[in-house]
Amino acid sequence: MLHQVDLTKKPFNLNEQDITWVQETLEGLTLEEKVGQLFCPVGMGDNAALIDMVKKYQPGGLMYRPGPAQEIRSAHKAMQENSKIPMLLAANLENGGDGVATEGTYFGKQLQVAATNDPDMAYKLGTVACSEGRAVGLNWSFGPIVDINMNFRNPITNVRTFGDRPETVLDMGLAYMKAAHENGMAVSIKHFPGDGVDDRDQHLLTSINSLSTEEWDATFGHVYQTLIDEGANTVMVGHIMQPAYQRHFNPQLKDEDLLPSSLSSEILQNLLREKLNFNGVIVSDATLMAGFTIAERRELAVPKAIAAGCDIFLFNRNFEEDLEYMLSGIRNGILTEERLNQAVTRILGLKASLRLHEQARTNTLVPDESALAVIGSEQHHQWAQACADQSVTLVKDTQQLLPVTPETHKRMLLVVLGDEEGSFSAGGTHKPFVEKLRNAGFEVTVHDPMDMQAMFMSVRDYVKQYDFALYFANYATASNKTDLRINYTPPYGGDIPWFIKELPTMFVSVANPFHLQDVPRIPTFINAYSGNEYSLNAIVDKIQGKSEFKGTNPVDPFCGYWEARL
Repeated sequence: MLHQVDLTKKPFNLNEQDITWVQETLEGLTLEEKVGQLFCPVGMGDNAALIDMVKKYQPGGLMYRPGPAQEIRSAHKAMQENSKIPMLLAANLENGGDGVATEGTYFGKQLQVAATNDPDMAYKLGTVACSEGRAVGLNWSFGPIVDINMNFRNPITNVRTFGDRPETVLDMGLAYMKAAHENGMAVSIKHFPGDGVDDRDQHLLTSINSLSTEEWDATFGHVYQTLIDEGANTVMVGHIMQPAYQRHFNPQLKDEDLLPSSLSSEILQNLLREKLNFNGVIVSDATLMAGFTIAERRELAVPKAIAAGCDIFLFNRNFEEDLEYMLSGIRNGILTEERLNQAVTRILGLKASLRLHEQARTNTLVPDESALAVIGSEQHHQWAQACADQSVTLVKDTQQLLPVTPETHKRMLLVVLGDEEGSFSAGGTHKPFVEKLRNAGFEVTVHDPMDMQAMFMSVRDYVKQYDFALYFANYATASNKTDLRINYTPPYGGDIPWFIKELPTMFVSVANPFHLQDVPRIPTFINAYSGNEYSLNAIVDKIQGKSEFKGTNPVDPFCGYWEARL
Protein backbone atom coordinates (compact mmCIF):
# COMPACT_ATOMS: atom_id res chain seq x y z
CA MET A 1 0.00 0.00 0.00
CA LEU A 2 1.68 3.21 -1.19
CA HIS A 3 0.08 6.39 0.15
CA GLN A 4 -3.16 4.49 0.71
CA VAL A 5 -3.21 3.29 -2.91
CA ASP A 6 -3.21 -0.46 -3.55
CA LEU A 7 -1.37 -0.78 -6.85
CA THR A 8 -1.73 -4.55 -6.87
CA LYS A 9 -5.47 -4.24 -7.48
CA LYS A 10 -7.39 -3.26 -10.59
CA PRO A 11 -7.06 -1.24 -12.69
CA PHE A 12 -3.29 -1.15 -12.00
CA ASN A 13 -2.54 -4.84 -11.32
CA LEU A 14 1.14 -4.07 -10.76
CA ASN A 15 3.77 -6.56 -9.68
CA GLU A 16 6.46 -5.90 -7.08
CA GLN A 17 8.95 -4.65 -9.66
CA ASP A 18 6.45 -2.19 -11.12
CA ILE A 19 5.55 -0.89 -7.66
CA THR A 20 9.22 -0.38 -6.89
CA TRP A 21 9.49 1.80 -10.02
CA VAL A 22 6.50 3.86 -8.87
CA GLN A 23 7.91 4.28 -5.37
CA GLU A 24 11.44 5.15 -6.46
CA THR A 25 10.17 7.54 -9.12
CA LEU A 26 7.92 9.29 -6.60
CA GLU A 27 10.72 9.59 -4.07
CA GLY A 28 12.99 11.10 -6.72
CA LEU A 29 10.63 13.96 -7.54
CA THR A 30 10.83 17.44 -6.10
CA LEU A 31 7.64 19.07 -4.82
CA GLU A 32 7.43 21.11 -8.03
CA GLU A 33 7.84 18.00 -10.19
CA LYS A 34 5.12 16.20 -8.26
CA VAL A 35 2.80 19.14 -8.85
CA GLY A 36 3.72 19.08 -12.55
CA GLN A 37 2.50 15.48 -12.76
CA LEU A 38 -1.01 16.64 -11.81
CA PHE A 39 -1.45 18.62 -15.02
CA CYS A 40 -2.50 17.66 -18.53
CA PRO A 41 -2.36 20.80 -20.70
CA VAL A 42 -3.33 21.17 -24.36
CA GLY A 43 -0.49 20.86 -26.86
CA MET A 44 -0.73 24.21 -28.63
CA GLY A 45 1.87 26.43 -30.25
CA ASP A 46 5.28 25.50 -31.60
CA ASN A 47 7.07 22.40 -30.42
CA ALA A 48 10.08 24.33 -29.13
CA ALA A 49 7.95 26.17 -26.56
CA LEU A 50 6.23 22.94 -25.56
CA ILE A 51 9.54 21.14 -25.17
CA ASP A 52 10.75 23.94 -22.90
CA MET A 53 7.56 23.64 -20.86
CA VAL A 54 7.94 19.86 -20.56
CA LYS A 55 11.60 20.14 -19.51
CA LYS A 56 10.87 22.85 -16.94
CA TYR A 57 7.62 21.66 -15.37
CA GLN A 58 7.33 17.92 -16.14
CA PRO A 59 3.55 17.79 -16.75
CA GLY A 60 2.07 14.33 -16.31
CA GLY A 61 0.30 14.38 -19.66
CA LEU A 62 -0.53 16.32 -22.78
CA MET A 63 -3.36 16.39 -25.27
CA TYR A 64 -3.04 17.52 -28.88
CA ARG A 65 -5.92 18.60 -31.06
CA PRO A 66 -6.07 16.76 -34.42
CA GLY A 67 -3.31 17.46 -36.92
CA PRO A 68 -1.38 15.67 -39.68
CA ALA A 69 -0.38 12.23 -38.42
CA GLN A 70 3.32 12.66 -39.12
CA GLU A 71 3.41 15.99 -37.28
CA ILE A 72 1.52 14.62 -34.29
CA ARG A 73 3.80 11.60 -34.11
CA SER A 74 6.91 13.81 -34.27
CA ALA A 75 5.54 16.10 -31.57
CA HIS A 76 4.71 13.17 -29.32
CA LYS A 77 8.19 11.74 -29.83
CA ALA A 78 9.79 15.07 -28.96
CA MET A 79 7.71 15.41 -25.79
CA GLN A 80 8.55 11.91 -24.59
CA GLU A 81 12.25 12.37 -25.30
CA ASN A 82 12.33 15.53 -23.20
CA SER A 83 10.27 14.33 -20.27
CA LYS A 84 11.93 12.91 -17.16
CA ILE A 85 8.94 10.59 -16.69
CA PRO A 86 6.99 9.00 -19.57
CA MET A 87 3.99 11.15 -20.40
CA LEU A 88 0.33 10.28 -20.76
CA LEU A 89 -0.59 11.37 -24.29
CA ALA A 90 -4.32 11.77 -24.81
CA ALA A 91 -6.96 12.61 -27.41
CA ASN A 92 -10.72 12.55 -27.80
CA LEU A 93 -11.03 9.25 -29.64
CA GLU A 94 -14.83 9.22 -29.55
CA ASN A 95 -15.48 8.78 -33.29
CA GLY A 96 -12.33 7.15 -34.62
CA GLY A 97 -8.73 7.98 -35.43
CA ASP A 98 -9.74 11.42 -36.70
CA GLY A 99 -9.71 12.49 -33.04
CA VAL A 100 -5.94 12.83 -33.25
CA ALA A 101 -4.93 12.64 -36.94
CA THR A 102 -6.59 14.58 -39.74
CA GLU A 103 -6.06 11.56 -42.01
CA GLY A 104 -7.55 9.28 -39.38
CA THR A 105 -10.67 7.23 -40.01
CA TYR A 106 -13.88 9.05 -39.05
CA PHE A 107 -15.64 5.83 -38.14
CA GLY A 108 -18.87 7.38 -36.90
CA LYS A 109 -20.55 9.01 -33.93
CA GLN A 110 -21.25 6.78 -30.95
CA LEU A 111 -25.02 7.03 -31.53
CA GLN A 112 -24.49 5.76 -35.07
CA VAL A 113 -22.68 2.76 -33.64
CA ALA A 114 -25.53 2.18 -31.19
CA ALA A 115 -28.03 2.27 -34.09
CA THR A 116 -26.42 -0.91 -35.47
CA ASN A 117 -27.55 -2.64 -32.26
CA ASP A 118 -24.31 -4.61 -32.45
CA PRO A 119 -21.67 -4.31 -29.68
CA ASP A 120 -19.11 -5.71 -32.11
CA MET A 121 -19.42 -2.44 -34.01
CA ALA A 122 -18.43 -0.57 -30.84
CA TYR A 123 -15.47 -2.95 -30.58
CA LYS A 124 -14.52 -2.02 -34.15
CA LEU A 125 -14.88 1.68 -33.29
CA GLY A 126 -12.52 1.17 -30.36
CA THR A 127 -10.10 -0.81 -32.51
CA VAL A 128 -10.01 1.83 -35.24
CA ALA A 129 -9.73 4.74 -32.82
CA CYS A 130 -7.12 3.24 -30.55
CA SER A 131 -4.93 1.48 -33.13
CA GLU A 132 -4.71 4.69 -35.16
CA GLY A 133 -4.14 6.71 -32.00
CA ARG A 134 -1.44 4.35 -30.81
CA ALA A 135 0.32 4.67 -34.18
CA VAL A 136 1.06 8.35 -33.46
CA GLY A 137 2.09 7.67 -29.87
CA LEU A 138 -1.13 8.03 -27.88
CA ASN A 139 -1.65 5.93 -24.78
CA TRP A 140 -4.84 7.45 -23.34
CA SER A 141 -8.27 7.74 -24.93
CA PHE A 142 -10.69 10.32 -23.57
CA GLY A 143 -13.47 7.88 -24.30
CA PRO A 144 -15.78 6.12 -24.46
CA ILE A 145 -18.59 8.49 -23.53
CA VAL A 146 -20.97 6.61 -21.27
CA ASP A 147 -23.49 9.37 -20.71
CA ILE A 148 -27.14 8.37 -21.08
CA ASN A 149 -29.17 10.61 -23.38
CA MET A 150 -32.23 10.86 -21.14
CA ASN A 151 -33.13 14.39 -22.24
CA PHE A 152 -33.50 14.88 -25.99
CA ARG A 153 -33.06 18.62 -25.51
CA ASN A 154 -29.50 18.28 -24.19
CA PRO A 155 -27.28 20.07 -26.74
CA ILE A 156 -23.99 18.31 -26.04
CA THR A 157 -24.73 14.61 -25.37
CA ASN A 158 -26.95 13.75 -28.35
CA VAL A 159 -25.05 11.76 -31.03
CA ARG A 160 -21.95 11.60 -28.81
CA THR A 161 -23.68 9.00 -26.61
CA PHE A 162 -24.62 5.37 -27.14
CA GLY A 163 -28.28 6.33 -26.67
CA ASP A 164 -30.91 6.51 -23.97
CA ARG A 165 -30.90 2.90 -22.72
CA PRO A 166 -28.43 2.08 -19.93
CA GLU A 167 -27.87 -1.51 -21.08
CA THR A 168 -26.99 -0.41 -24.62
CA VAL A 169 -24.63 2.24 -23.25
CA LEU A 170 -23.00 -0.36 -21.04
CA ASP A 171 -22.65 -3.05 -23.71
CA MET A 172 -21.18 -0.60 -26.22
CA GLY A 173 -18.89 0.97 -23.61
CA LEU A 174 -17.55 -2.42 -22.57
CA ALA A 175 -16.84 -3.37 -26.19
CA TYR A 176 -14.97 -0.12 -26.86
CA MET A 177 -12.94 -0.52 -23.65
CA LYS A 178 -11.97 -4.09 -24.57
CA ALA A 179 -10.61 -2.87 -27.92
CA ALA A 180 -8.75 0.01 -26.28
CA HIS A 181 -7.04 -2.27 -23.79
CA GLU A 182 -6.07 -4.71 -26.54
CA ASN A 183 -4.34 -1.80 -28.29
CA GLY A 184 -2.37 -0.71 -25.23
CA MET A 185 -4.57 2.28 -24.53
CA ALA A 186 -6.08 3.50 -21.26
CA VAL A 187 -9.69 4.66 -21.38
CA SER A 188 -11.41 7.52 -19.59
CA ILE A 189 -15.09 6.77 -19.12
CA LYS A 190 -17.00 10.04 -18.98
CA HIS A 191 -18.65 12.32 -17.83
CA PHE A 192 -19.15 11.19 -14.21
CA PRO A 193 -21.64 11.30 -12.50
CA GLY A 194 -23.46 11.41 -15.83
CA ASP A 195 -24.49 13.96 -18.44
CA GLY A 196 -27.70 13.81 -20.47
CA VAL A 197 -30.29 14.50 -17.75
CA ASP A 198 -30.20 18.29 -17.88
CA ASP A 199 -31.09 20.20 -21.05
CA ARG A 200 -28.06 22.46 -20.59
CA ASP A 201 -24.35 22.17 -21.34
CA GLN A 202 -21.65 22.06 -18.67
CA HIS A 203 -19.37 24.03 -20.99
CA LEU A 204 -21.63 27.03 -20.32
CA LEU A 205 -22.77 26.51 -16.71
CA THR A 206 -22.74 23.95 -13.93
CA SER A 207 -25.40 21.53 -15.12
CA ILE A 208 -27.38 19.15 -12.93
CA ASN A 209 -27.93 15.42 -12.86
CA SER A 210 -31.25 15.57 -11.01
CA LEU A 211 -31.88 11.84 -10.54
CA SER A 212 -32.67 10.44 -7.12
CA THR A 213 -30.08 8.12 -5.59
CA GLU A 214 -32.26 5.13 -6.51
CA GLU A 215 -32.70 6.31 -10.10
CA TRP A 216 -28.97 7.01 -10.38
CA ASP A 217 -28.02 3.59 -9.03
CA ALA A 218 -30.23 1.84 -11.60
CA THR A 219 -28.86 3.82 -14.56
CA PHE A 220 -25.56 5.70 -14.41
CA GLY A 221 -24.49 3.83 -11.29
CA HIS A 222 -25.02 0.46 -12.96
CA VAL A 223 -23.05 1.55 -16.03
CA TYR A 224 -20.11 2.99 -14.09
CA GLN A 225 -19.98 0.18 -11.53
CA THR A 226 -19.76 -2.47 -14.25
CA LEU A 227 -17.12 -0.63 -16.27
CA ILE A 228 -15.08 -0.06 -13.11
CA ASP A 229 -15.38 -3.73 -12.18
CA GLU A 230 -14.16 -4.63 -15.68
CA GLY A 231 -11.02 -2.51 -15.34
CA ALA A 232 -11.68 1.06 -16.49
CA ASN A 233 -8.36 2.86 -16.02
CA THR A 234 -9.59 6.40 -15.48
CA VAL A 235 -12.83 8.27 -14.90
CA MET A 236 -13.35 11.78 -16.26
CA VAL A 237 -15.48 13.84 -13.91
CA GLY A 238 -17.80 16.48 -15.31
CA HIS A 239 -18.68 19.90 -13.98
CA ILE A 240 -22.09 18.51 -13.14
CA MET A 241 -23.90 18.57 -9.80
CA GLN A 242 -25.64 15.49 -8.42
CA PRO A 243 -27.64 16.95 -5.53
CA ALA A 244 -29.25 13.70 -4.38
CA TYR A 245 -25.95 11.95 -3.73
CA GLN A 246 -24.19 15.07 -2.49
CA ARG A 247 -26.90 15.45 0.17
CA HIS A 248 -26.98 11.70 0.80
CA PHE A 249 -23.39 11.88 2.01
CA ASN A 250 -23.66 15.38 3.50
CA PRO A 251 -27.23 16.17 4.59
CA GLN A 252 -26.22 19.62 5.84
CA LEU A 253 -25.48 20.94 2.34
CA LYS A 254 -27.54 23.97 1.36
CA ASP A 255 -28.32 24.81 -2.27
CA GLU A 256 -25.59 27.42 -2.35
CA ASP A 257 -23.07 24.85 -1.08
CA LEU A 258 -23.58 22.39 -3.94
CA LEU A 259 -20.51 22.16 -6.17
CA PRO A 260 -19.73 20.64 -9.55
CA SER A 261 -18.62 17.05 -9.13
CA SER A 262 -15.08 18.04 -10.12
CA LEU A 263 -14.90 19.96 -6.81
CA SER A 264 -17.14 17.75 -4.68
CA SER A 265 -15.57 15.35 -2.17
CA GLU A 266 -19.01 13.77 -1.71
CA ILE A 267 -19.04 12.70 -5.37
CA LEU A 268 -15.34 11.97 -5.80
CA GLN A 269 -14.51 10.35 -2.46
CA ASN A 270 -17.79 9.06 -1.03
CA LEU A 271 -19.53 7.99 -4.24
CA LEU A 272 -16.80 7.17 -6.74
CA ARG A 273 -13.98 5.95 -4.47
CA GLU A 274 -15.96 4.37 -1.62
CA LYS A 275 -19.36 3.28 -2.94
CA LEU A 276 -18.21 2.29 -6.45
CA ASN A 277 -14.78 1.18 -5.21
CA PHE A 278 -12.88 2.93 -8.00
CA ASN A 279 -9.14 2.63 -7.46
CA GLY A 280 -7.90 4.23 -10.69
CA VAL A 281 -7.11 7.76 -11.80
CA ILE A 282 -9.74 10.51 -11.60
CA VAL A 283 -9.28 13.28 -14.16
CA SER A 284 -11.28 16.48 -14.24
CA ASP A 285 -13.01 17.52 -17.41
CA ALA A 286 -11.56 20.62 -19.08
CA THR A 287 -11.23 23.29 -16.40
CA LEU A 288 -11.80 26.13 -18.85
CA MET A 289 -15.49 25.23 -18.95
CA ALA A 290 -17.82 27.67 -17.23
CA GLY A 291 -19.28 24.77 -15.28
CA PHE A 292 -15.99 24.75 -13.37
CA THR A 293 -14.95 28.39 -13.44
CA ILE A 294 -18.19 29.86 -12.07
CA ALA A 295 -18.03 27.69 -8.95
CA GLU A 296 -14.95 29.18 -7.28
CA ARG A 297 -12.09 31.64 -7.79
CA ARG A 298 -9.49 29.83 -9.87
CA GLU A 299 -6.74 30.45 -7.32
CA LEU A 300 -8.74 28.29 -4.90
CA ALA A 301 -10.43 25.96 -7.39
CA VAL A 302 -7.13 24.62 -8.76
CA PRO A 303 -5.88 23.07 -5.48
CA LYS A 304 -9.42 22.30 -4.28
CA ALA A 305 -10.03 20.04 -7.30
CA ILE A 306 -7.13 17.80 -6.24
CA ALA A 307 -8.00 18.07 -2.55
CA ALA A 308 -11.56 16.96 -3.33
CA GLY A 309 -10.37 13.85 -5.16
CA CYS A 310 -9.28 14.60 -8.73
CA ASP A 311 -5.83 13.24 -9.55
CA ILE A 312 -5.27 15.05 -12.86
CA PHE A 313 -6.24 18.64 -13.64
CA LEU A 314 -7.21 19.02 -17.29
CA PHE A 315 -6.20 22.10 -19.34
CA ASN A 316 -5.27 25.61 -18.26
CA ARG A 317 -5.86 29.24 -19.11
CA ASN A 318 -2.23 29.79 -18.22
CA PHE A 319 -0.11 26.80 -17.24
CA GLU A 320 2.39 28.69 -15.10
CA GLU A 321 -0.38 30.50 -13.24
CA ASP A 322 -2.23 27.27 -12.46
CA LEU A 323 1.04 25.67 -11.33
CA GLU A 324 1.58 28.55 -8.93
CA TYR A 325 -2.02 28.28 -7.70
CA MET A 326 -1.44 24.59 -6.94
CA LEU A 327 1.81 25.27 -5.07
CA SER A 328 0.15 28.12 -3.18
CA GLY A 329 -2.67 25.77 -2.22
CA ILE A 330 -0.12 23.39 -0.71
CA ARG A 331 1.57 26.19 1.21
CA ASN A 332 -1.81 27.41 2.49
CA GLY A 333 -3.00 23.97 3.58
CA ILE A 334 -5.79 23.58 1.00
CA LEU A 335 -3.96 20.60 -0.51
CA THR A 336 -1.92 18.37 1.77
CA GLU A 337 1.32 16.74 0.69
CA GLU A 338 -0.17 13.38 1.60
CA ARG A 339 -3.06 13.95 -0.84
CA LEU A 340 -0.54 15.16 -3.45
CA ASN A 341 1.52 11.98 -3.02
CA GLN A 342 -1.63 9.87 -3.29
CA ALA A 343 -2.60 11.51 -6.59
CA VAL A 344 0.89 11.22 -8.06
CA THR A 345 1.10 7.58 -6.94
CA ARG A 346 -2.02 6.81 -8.97
CA ILE A 347 -0.69 8.72 -11.98
CA LEU A 348 2.60 6.82 -11.89
CA GLY A 349 0.68 3.60 -11.30
CA LEU A 350 -1.34 4.24 -14.45
CA LYS A 351 1.86 4.83 -16.41
CA ALA A 352 3.36 1.62 -15.08
CA SER A 353 0.20 -0.34 -15.89
CA LEU A 354 0.53 0.86 -19.49
CA ARG A 355 4.17 -0.34 -19.44
CA LEU A 356 5.38 3.19 -20.19
CA HIS A 357 8.39 2.76 -17.90
CA GLU A 358 9.45 -0.30 -19.92
CA GLN A 359 8.75 1.41 -23.26
CA ALA A 360 10.94 4.32 -22.16
CA ARG A 361 13.85 1.92 -21.64
CA THR A 362 13.39 0.39 -25.10
CA ASN A 363 12.61 3.71 -26.83
CA THR A 364 9.20 2.46 -27.96
CA LEU A 365 6.92 5.03 -26.29
CA VAL A 366 6.12 6.23 -29.81
CA PRO A 367 5.99 3.45 -32.44
CA ASP A 368 8.13 3.47 -35.58
CA GLU A 369 6.89 5.43 -38.58
CA SER A 370 5.84 2.19 -40.21
CA ALA A 371 2.97 2.01 -37.70
CA LEU A 372 1.33 4.98 -39.43
CA ALA A 373 0.19 2.61 -42.20
CA VAL A 374 -2.81 1.62 -40.08
CA ILE A 375 -4.20 5.16 -40.21
CA GLY A 376 -7.01 5.31 -42.74
CA SER A 377 -6.33 1.71 -43.76
CA GLU A 378 -8.58 -0.16 -46.18
CA GLN A 379 -9.79 -2.46 -43.41
CA HIS A 380 -10.85 0.53 -41.32
CA HIS A 381 -12.67 2.09 -44.29
CA GLN A 382 -14.53 -1.17 -44.87
CA TRP A 383 -15.60 -1.38 -41.24
CA ALA A 384 -16.77 2.24 -41.27
CA GLN A 385 -18.81 1.67 -44.42
CA ALA A 386 -20.36 -1.42 -42.84
CA CYS A 387 -21.24 0.62 -39.76
CA ALA A 388 -22.97 3.22 -41.92
CA ASP A 389 -24.84 0.54 -43.85
CA GLN A 390 -26.11 -1.06 -40.64
CA SER A 391 -26.97 2.18 -38.84
CA VAL A 392 -28.87 4.52 -41.18
CA THR A 393 -32.41 4.42 -39.81
CA LEU A 394 -35.74 4.87 -41.56
CA VAL A 395 -37.74 6.42 -38.74
CA LYS A 396 -40.96 6.65 -40.76
CA ASP A 397 -42.29 6.70 -44.32
CA THR A 398 -46.03 7.07 -43.80
CA GLN A 399 -46.54 8.44 -47.33
CA GLN A 400 -44.74 5.40 -48.81
CA LEU A 401 -42.50 7.65 -50.85
CA LEU A 402 -39.45 5.39 -50.89
CA PRO A 403 -37.70 4.33 -52.96
CA VAL A 404 -36.97 7.38 -55.10
CA THR A 405 -34.79 6.94 -58.18
CA PRO A 406 -33.74 9.10 -61.12
CA GLU A 407 -36.28 7.13 -63.15
CA THR A 408 -39.22 7.85 -60.83
CA HIS A 409 -38.23 11.14 -59.13
CA LYS A 410 -35.47 12.74 -61.15
CA ARG A 411 -35.90 16.41 -60.19
CA MET A 412 -34.93 17.02 -56.56
CA LEU A 413 -35.28 20.21 -54.53
CA LEU A 414 -32.59 20.04 -51.84
CA VAL A 415 -33.13 22.26 -48.79
CA VAL A 416 -30.07 22.54 -46.54
CA LEU A 417 -30.47 23.32 -42.83
CA GLY A 418 -27.53 24.03 -40.54
CA ASP A 419 -24.34 22.59 -42.03
CA GLU A 420 -22.31 25.66 -41.14
CA GLU A 421 -18.60 25.53 -41.77
CA GLY A 422 -16.00 26.85 -39.34
CA SER A 423 -13.65 25.98 -36.49
CA PHE A 424 -14.59 22.71 -34.73
CA SER A 425 -17.66 22.54 -37.00
CA ALA A 426 -18.37 19.58 -39.26
CA GLY A 427 -20.15 21.74 -41.83
CA GLY A 428 -20.16 21.76 -45.60
CA THR A 429 -21.40 18.17 -45.64
CA HIS A 430 -24.15 18.88 -48.16
CA LYS A 431 -21.59 19.59 -50.88
CA PRO A 432 -20.31 16.01 -51.27
CA PHE A 433 -23.90 14.82 -50.74
CA VAL A 434 -25.06 16.86 -53.74
CA GLU A 435 -22.20 15.46 -55.79
CA LYS A 436 -23.15 11.89 -54.89
CA LEU A 437 -26.81 12.53 -55.75
CA ARG A 438 -25.91 14.01 -59.12
CA ASN A 439 -23.56 11.13 -59.84
CA ALA A 440 -26.49 8.81 -59.14
CA GLY A 441 -28.50 10.60 -61.84
CA PHE A 442 -30.66 13.06 -59.89
CA GLU A 443 -31.12 16.63 -61.07
CA VAL A 444 -30.50 18.55 -57.85
CA THR A 445 -31.56 22.15 -57.27
CA VAL A 446 -30.15 23.54 -54.02
CA HIS A 447 -32.78 25.79 -52.46
CA ASP A 448 -31.94 29.47 -51.97
CA PRO A 449 -33.99 30.70 -48.99
CA MET A 450 -33.40 34.32 -50.01
CA ASP A 451 -34.83 33.89 -53.52
CA MET A 452 -37.72 36.35 -53.35
CA GLN A 453 -39.03 35.42 -56.80
CA ALA A 454 -39.45 31.79 -55.75
CA MET A 455 -40.99 32.85 -52.46
CA PHE A 456 -43.92 34.56 -54.19
CA MET A 457 -44.32 32.13 -57.08
CA SER A 458 -47.70 30.44 -57.32
CA VAL A 459 -47.96 27.07 -55.62
CA ARG A 460 -48.79 25.40 -58.93
CA ASP A 461 -45.77 26.89 -60.72
CA TYR A 462 -43.45 26.21 -57.79
CA VAL A 463 -44.14 22.53 -57.31
CA LYS A 464 -44.26 21.62 -60.99
CA GLN A 465 -40.49 22.28 -61.15
CA TYR A 466 -39.69 19.28 -58.93
CA ASP A 467 -40.59 15.64 -58.39
CA PHE A 468 -39.79 15.70 -54.68
CA ALA A 469 -38.01 17.67 -51.94
CA LEU A 470 -35.28 16.45 -49.64
CA TYR A 471 -34.38 18.33 -46.46
CA PHE A 472 -30.76 17.80 -45.45
CA ALA A 473 -30.03 18.82 -41.85
CA ASN A 474 -26.66 18.98 -40.14
CA TYR A 475 -26.96 20.51 -36.68
CA ALA A 476 -23.95 18.95 -35.01
CA THR A 477 -23.15 18.89 -31.31
CA ALA A 478 -20.44 21.37 -30.38
CA SER A 479 -19.30 23.26 -27.33
CA ASN A 480 -20.98 26.57 -26.57
CA LYS A 481 -24.33 25.87 -28.22
CA THR A 482 -27.50 26.15 -26.15
CA ASP A 483 -29.62 23.98 -28.45
CA LEU A 484 -29.57 21.99 -31.71
CA ARG A 485 -33.01 22.92 -32.97
CA ILE A 486 -33.79 23.97 -36.52
CA ASN A 487 -33.33 27.66 -37.23
CA TYR A 488 -34.89 28.86 -40.46
CA THR A 489 -33.44 31.70 -42.52
CA PRO A 490 -34.59 35.16 -41.44
CA PRO A 491 -36.42 37.34 -42.14
CA TYR A 492 -39.01 35.33 -44.07
CA GLY A 493 -38.18 31.70 -43.31
CA GLY A 494 -37.87 30.79 -46.96
CA ASP A 495 -36.77 27.27 -46.06
CA ILE A 496 -39.77 26.33 -43.89
CA PRO A 497 -41.39 23.11 -45.22
CA TRP A 498 -44.66 24.78 -46.19
CA PHE A 499 -45.16 22.52 -49.20
CA ILE A 500 -45.38 19.05 -47.64
CA LYS A 501 -48.98 18.64 -48.87
CA GLU A 502 -48.02 19.89 -52.34
CA LEU A 503 -44.76 18.03 -53.02
CA PRO A 504 -43.49 14.65 -51.75
CA THR A 505 -41.01 15.56 -49.03
CA MET A 506 -38.44 13.64 -47.01
CA PHE A 507 -36.06 14.73 -44.26
CA VAL A 508 -32.53 13.41 -43.68
CA SER A 509 -30.52 14.30 -40.59
CA VAL A 510 -26.80 13.54 -40.48
CA ALA A 511 -26.44 14.74 -36.89
CA ASN A 512 -29.14 15.53 -34.31
CA PRO A 513 -31.72 12.69 -34.42
CA PHE A 514 -34.46 14.71 -32.73
CA HIS A 515 -35.62 17.05 -35.50
CA LEU A 516 -39.13 15.60 -35.55
CA GLN A 517 -39.67 17.95 -32.64
CA ASP A 518 -39.65 20.77 -35.20
CA VAL A 519 -40.85 19.01 -38.38
CA PRO A 520 -43.33 16.46 -36.99
CA ARG A 521 -45.50 16.31 -40.10
CA ILE A 522 -42.81 15.57 -42.68
CA PRO A 523 -43.93 12.00 -43.44
CA THR A 524 -40.59 10.46 -44.46
CA PHE A 525 -37.75 10.84 -41.98
CA ILE A 526 -34.25 9.31 -41.94
CA ASN A 527 -31.55 9.50 -39.26
CA ALA A 528 -27.93 8.91 -40.22
CA TYR A 529 -26.25 10.26 -37.02
CA SER A 530 -22.93 11.05 -38.77
CA GLY A 531 -22.12 13.15 -41.79
CA ASN A 532 -19.06 11.22 -42.88
CA GLU A 533 -18.50 9.89 -46.38
CA TYR A 534 -19.68 6.42 -45.42
CA SER A 535 -23.04 7.68 -44.19
CA LEU A 536 -23.57 9.81 -47.29
CA ASN A 537 -22.88 6.79 -49.49
CA ALA A 538 -25.35 4.71 -47.49
CA ILE A 539 -28.08 7.36 -47.62
CA VAL A 540 -27.86 7.72 -51.40
CA ASP A 541 -28.06 3.95 -51.85
CA LYS A 542 -30.89 3.44 -49.40
CA ILE A 543 -33.25 6.15 -50.65
CA GLN A 544 -32.99 4.53 -54.09
CA GLY A 545 -33.77 1.09 -52.72
CA LYS A 546 -30.33 -0.30 -53.56
CA SER A 547 -29.83 -1.23 -49.91
CA GLU A 548 -32.36 -1.85 -47.17
CA PHE A 549 -32.60 0.30 -44.05
CA LYS A 550 -31.06 -1.72 -41.21
CA GLY A 551 -30.65 0.80 -38.38
CA THR A 552 -32.66 0.73 -35.18
CA ASN A 553 -33.63 3.75 -33.08
CA PRO A 554 -31.15 4.06 -30.16
CA VAL A 555 -33.22 6.98 -28.83
CA ASP A 556 -36.84 8.11 -29.19
CA PRO A 557 -36.74 10.15 -32.43
CA PHE A 558 -40.37 11.19 -31.92
CA CYS A 559 -39.40 13.09 -28.76
CA GLY A 560 -42.64 12.01 -27.10
CA TYR A 561 -44.80 13.90 -29.61
CA TRP A 562 -47.71 11.77 -30.86
CA GLU A 563 -48.13 13.78 -34.07
CA ALA A 564 -44.50 13.12 -35.03
CA ARG A 565 -45.47 9.52 -35.78
CA LEU A 566 -48.00 10.51 -38.45
